[in-house]
Amino acid sequence: MSILSITGLSKHYGEGENRNDVLDNINLKVEEGEFIAIVGFSGSGKTTLISAMAGLIDVEAGGVLVRNQYIDGPGPERGVVFQSYSLLPWLSVKGNVSLAVEQAFKSKTRKECAEIVDTYIEMVGLSHARDRKPAELSGGMRQRVAVARALATKPEILLLDEPLSALDALTRAKLQDEFSSITEKEKKTIILITNDVDEAILLADRIIPLTTAPNATLGQEFVVDLPRPRDRSAMNSDEKFIQLRAEVTDYLLKIGSERSGAEDKQPELPNVVSIAEAKKNQDLPEAYLDVAKSSVQSCYLEFSNLTKIYPTPKGPLTVVDGFDMQLDKGEFITLIGHSGCGKSTVLSMAAGLNPINGGGIVLDNSEVKDAGPDRAVVFQAPSLLPWLTAYENVELGVDKVYPKASAVERREICEYYLSKVGLGDAITRSAADLSNGQKQRVGIARAFALSPKLLLLDEPFGMLDSLTRWELQDVLMEVWQRTKVTTVCVTHDVDEAILLADKVVMMSNGPNARIGNIMEVDLPRPRSRKQLLNHPDYYAYREELLDFLEAYEGGADPSEDQLTTIKAKRKERIMRQTETAKQQAQTYS
Repeated sequence: MSILSITGLSKHYGEGENRNDVLDNINLKVEEGEFIAIVGFSGSGKTTLISAMAGLIDVEAGGVLVRNQYIDGPGPERGVVFQSYSLLPWLSVKGNVSLAVEQAFKSKTRKECAEIVDTYIEMVGLSHARDRKPAELSGGMRQRVAVARALATKPEILLLDEPLSALDALTRAKLQDEFSSITEKEKKTIILITNDVDEAILLADRIIPLTTAPNATLGQEFVVDLPRPRDRSAMNSDEKFIQLRAEVTDYLLKIGSERSGAEDKQPELPNVVSIAEAKKNQDLPEAYLDVAKSSVQSCYLEFSNLTKIYPTPKGPLTVVDGFDMQLDKGEFITLIGHSGCGKSTVLSMAAGLNPINGGGIVLDNSEVKDAGPDRAVVFQAPSLLPWLTAYENVELGVDKVYPKASAVERREICEYYLSKVGLGDAITRSAADLSNGQKQRVGIARAFALSPKLLLLDEPFGMLDSLTRWELQDVLMEVWQRTKVTTVCVTHDVDEAILLADKVVMMSNGPNARIGNIMEVDLPRPRSRKQLLNHPDYYAYREELLDFLEAYEGGADPSEDQLTTIKAKRKERIMRQTETAKQQAQTYS
C-alpha cells in the first residue's frame, strides 16, 4: 500500500513575464517503509518538491496524498529536516529537541517526553553534548540535532531536504553511515533530496532523478539492488555498485548537457599549448608569453621540512610538522586528509599568506617569503568585489601582472579566459548578479589570466552542489590541460582528488601532521568523469583513498605496515584486473 502519493503535481512562481515554471506533472508512489532518493541539479525544483510534500506551499495542479487523503498543510505524520539546521541558538541540544517533542506529544507527561528526548539524542551520538548550545557545536553536530529533533516526534514519513550538503565531504560520509544505521533501526518511510549519487546509493531503495527546470519532472528510475547494511568501502569492490553508479552518473550527465544545449558536444577551445612550449604559440598575447617563461622543469616547487606552529593558551601547537615534497613543472597534485590535518595551512604558506615557522618553500629557484603575483589562489568562497563586473574582477589582477602590456592585450587576456570558463556572454554582469557557480568560474578565469607559476586551489568547489562541481571540474581540467600550470589543490572529495591529479598526497591527522602517503595516478589524460568511471583501474585508486581515510578515522595513527598493506591492495587489484582482461581477450580472439 502506498503511504504517500504525488499525482500530476505542477508548481510555478510569479505571473506574466515574471512567471517561472518549476515543476510539471510530477507523479510518484512511495510504499510504506521505502527509502526514496530524488537527485537533481541546483535550481531543478528539488526543494520546491519537498516543500510541497511537507505541505509548506500550495500547488497549481495535482497534489500530495498521505494514506489516500490529500494534504492541505503540514502534519505530524511528516517530519522534515532541511539543509539549514534551523536551531534556536539560545536553547541547548536537549532544549531544541525537547521543544519539538513537547509540541508533538502534549498528552504525555514531562518524564515520558524526557525519555523520548534522551533516546534520540543518544541515537545521534550527542549525549556528551546535550547541554551545549548550537554555537558550541560543529556543523555536523548541529545537523545531528536537527535529525534527532525530527525523529523524536515519531513521524510516519521523514522528508530530508539535502540534510548533509552543507558539510565537508568527510563529515558528510561519516554522517551518512550513522544515518544509514539510524534509519535501519527506525524503519521509517523516507524521501531524501540529494545531489550526491554515492549518498543516494548508500541509503536508498530507489533513485529517481529530477530533470532540469523549467518544467522539471521525474526521470528514469533506478532500483538499488544492494543488500543492507551497505558498507562504503566494501561497495567500492561490488560490481553491482560500480555499474549502478556509472548508470546514474551517465544519466545525470546526459540531462545536464541537455540543459546547456550541448549534449555530446565538447566546447570549442582556442589552440593553447603548454607553458613549456609557449614561445611557439601565436594565439596568446605576447605579455602572457613573457610572464610564462621559465627554464626550470624538475624540482620546480619544493617543500622542505615545512613546519607551522600556532600559539595557544596551553602553549605552542605544531599543526604541520616536517612536510616534504617536490613537484616538477606542470604537475597537478591534490592534498586530501581529515579536517584539521593542515591541508589549507600548507596551501596558505605556499601562497605567502601565512608565515613559515620552520623549513621553507622554493618556487622556480626563488624562496617563497610573502604573497606575490606569481602565485594565484582560488578559495572556497569566490572572493569577488560584488560591485564590479565579471570582466572588471579579472581585469584588476591582469592590470597588475602585465604592466608593460597594452590595453588591447590586457583586454584580450581577460576576455580569453572568461570565454574559456563559459562566461563570454556574462562579462558585463556584476558579480552580485552571478550564481555561486558563475562566481567561482570568474575566480578560476582570474587565476589563470595571471599566468601564474603556481596555481593554488583551496576547496574551490566546496560550496557548490555535487552536480555543479562536476561541471566546474570539467572547466578546470579543460583550462589546465592547455596551460599545464603547476597546481596544488586541497580537497575533501575522493573522486575529485583522483579526477584532477597526477599525484594524490594524503596527509596524516593533526596536530604534527605530515605526508602519510603519496599515490601516483596512472590514468590517461585528458580525463572526463565518464571515462574514469569506465576505466578498470579507477576503483582500485578510489579504494586506496577510502582505506587511507578510514585508517586515520577518529584521530587514529596507523602504522607503516598498515599503510603499506593499503598501497599493496591497489597494486594487487590492478594486476588481477589486468590479468583477467588479458584472459578475456585471449578467449574472444
